[in-house]
Amino acid sequence: MALDGDAGLTGLLGLALRRNPKRAHLLVSNVLGKHVPQSPSVVHGHGFVLGRRVRELLGAREAGRAVVLGYAETATGLGHSVADGLGDAPYLHSTRRPVPGVARAGGFEESHSHATSHLLLPEDPALLAGDGPLVLVDDEFSTGNTVLNTIRDLHERYPRSRYVVVALVDMRSPADAARLDTFAREIGARVDLVATASGTVRLPAGVLEKGRRLVAEHEAAPAAALGGDAEACAPVKPGPVVRVDLGWPRGLPDGGRHGFGPRDRGRLEHALPAMAARLAEALPAGARRVLVLGFEELMYAPLRLARELEQIVPAEVRFSTTTRSPVLAVDDPGYAIRTRLVFPAHDDPADGPGERYAYNVAGGGFDAVVAVVDSVGDTPALHAPGGLAAVLAEHTPHVLLAVVPSYVPEPRSVPERPAMLPEPLRGPAFSSYAPEEVGWLLRDLSDVTLEAPTEEREEAIQSGGAHYAESLPVEYQPSEQYQELFHAALATSAERIAHAVGVVTETVLAESSPRPVLVSLARAGTPVGVLMRRWAKARHGLDLPHYAVSIVRGRGIDANALRWLAAHHDPRDVVFVDGWTGKGAITRELAEAIKEFEKSDGITGFDPEIAVLADPGSCVRTYGTREDFLIPSACLNSTVSGLISRTVLRADLVGEHDFHGAKFYRELAGADVSGDFLDAVSARFTEVTDAVDTAVKELLAADREPTWEGWAAVERISEEYGIHDVNLVKPGVGETTRVLLRRVPWKILARAGAGADLDHVRLLAEQRGVPVEEVGELPYTCVGLIHPKYTRGATGADGLAVTV
Repeated sequence: MALDGDAGLTGLLGLALRRNPKRAHLLVSNVLGKHVPQSPSVVHGHGFVLGRRVRELLGAREAGRAVVLGYAETATGLGHSVADGLGDAPYLHSTRRPVPGVARAGGFEESHSHATSHLLLPEDPALLAGDGPLVLVDDEFSTGNTVLNTIRDLHERYPRSRYVVVALVDMRSPADAARLDTFAREIGARVDLVATASGTVRLPAGVLEKGRRLVAEHEAAPAAALGGDAEACAPVKPGPVVRVDLGWPRGLPDGGRHGFGPRDRGRLEHALPAMAARLAEALPAGARRVLVLGFEELMYAPLRLARELEQIVPAEVRFSTTTRSPVLAVDDPGYAIRTRLVFPAHDDPADGPGERYAYNVAGGGFDAVVAVVDSVGDTPALHAPGGLAAVLAEHTPHVLLAVVPSYVPEPRSVPERPAMLPEPLRGPAFSSYAPEEVGWLLRDLSDVTLEAPTEEREEAIQSGGAHYAESLPVEYQPSEQYQELFHAALATSAERIAHAVGVVTETVLAESSPRPVLVSLARAGTPVGVLMRRWAKARHGLDLPHYAVSIVRGRGIDANALRWLAAHHDPRDVVFVDGWTGKGAITRELAEAIKEFEKSDGITGFDPEIAVLADPGSCVRTYGTREDFLIPSACLNSTVSGLISRTVLRADLVGEHDFHGAKFYRELAGADVSGDFLDAVSARFTEVTDAVDTAVKELLAADREPTWEGWAAVERISEEYGIHDVNLVKPGVGETTRVLLRRVPWKILARAGAGADLDHVRLLAEQRGVPVEEVGELPYTCVGLIHPKYTRGATGADGLAVTV
């Protein structure tokens, strides 16, 4: 047998014979950390560099959507290292260990392997369901059969348009390469390959039979279990096995068997220095050469411990792992496997008892071996005579044992009554939006009379006789002059809105889950959610789920809607969306509501952070702009929001198992401009792409912590104007417009010099007889003041009598 290929190929690989009826030879990697002890920095570095190359191939945005899948058992650590290099990509590796209570998300066969069946057991069933690139990582790419089997299985379940195959070495023949290309065309997907080196293996005729014969001859010889010369492998006097408590963080996965995400990566990085320090303290004084030995699929955790240890001890640190694969050991300088330790399986394997192996450990000159196993493998068989601990103790004077808790996912929290909750309402049956644009988690109350005159509603609200969410204002019917003003405003601001949509969407994609689920706060947030979804689709080909839910000041978010979302999506993927911030009341309301929901339902993972188009109040971190300007969707009510009313929460209409309610105003279809607004803004996406990229780059590097300056301004205005109730002060262009459309306004404060952004506000104020007062120092473009003490009459702060 011989290797041909890139100049560095022989440095990466060696050859060995193995006991396998399907393939006699084994390509032994010198940098994988499986059969050949190697510097942990070299092992992790090769995977990390491959991950960086994948990131360059995909581009930063696509890399942010990628999921990495590694192959058990040899590539579990390599795949995890690739995920590190890719940039915080979620990682999963296949496994040959069934885990009771964890459902399979797929499986495939590795035809040439010693143990062929692979299981996929992600904790999050949606991990593989996204349409971003899937990166498949193996140590070698020999024929391509395993990759074909994997993609075939997964593509049927979770189709996507792009795959990237990563390996340390690509040893395929031209025919194998052509077969993969043909397969990619058949499924209509792009398949790229990234490898450190490439080449071929030249095999003599009859190699399989010759290999079997050589293996049989050598294994029949005395002391064949060790290989190597007698002096190098001479047993030492066994010492005690010393346990080291790593202090492994509670709940941190031990690897990627059930998935390993960015949050897990952050926790591990934080904990590694202290864990490595405990190992260093337990090593014998004067140790010159130390081996950290992982355990079959458990490669990444011991690799990272070894890499950290390498940085803090003067000894030469090496890393390798035990394996299920039987390989012939021959003491020859040109042969990859010089020695072999044999011991019984100690993890109660699904395929029954059998032998396990550690290669090139005996005779390696190690002063100490740190064996790292997971708790499933910490069994009596590990410590029994002839077990791994005893065998290691015969060949090194010091054996340390570190046990990593085996991570088993807890049953996913699901709503108690998911079957009782209906599916989302969609257009055209409910709303004028296309059905794919948004699903409304609302109850249809279209046939119920809920409207009341504005003055009656205001009196009931301020007197405490009713909550504002128990009725609806009469829908404002804009005059011809106001409609013309809306269209003029839309024409002049569409590019500005498109820019803000792009910035907030790109920020969400950069910082949230790679598979965000947009959940807009009905109804002001819903047009923004639709536009964000359109941007993600147009720019990145993402088909993001989008739902609209109700949140009511003083009563919180719709808990049934959260239960439905938790039953259908990972709460960690949910991104709440709203149109704009005023003083931040809804921001605070959502945070409190999520906290209460976690206590009551035990469902965690929802992030109360809101992504908004405009954040003039400086209440959130994720926004398109912090300027207070005219958002045309704030100029109208239902006719710019899919013909949906504001949401309703009333005990006689909304039951325990119902979503909050809303009405669909079908009769206003002739005045509907919802589609006009969306299309006008979407048409400007391509014009603002470059400016958005520049803005996002600056934004991600900036300090975006909320200052809540809007809230402070509202409190000051409330006192200054004698209102003494922040709920009656509505800051910003959007909130001021709402005051004029559906409350009883007292006066409008406008920043001196404010221009066209307030044309519609001035027109509405004129129509309703509301004074507009220009103010020199105002953090917002304008502020709407609701009539204070409406029911009793009062003397305003300006000394004028208020008459109703």
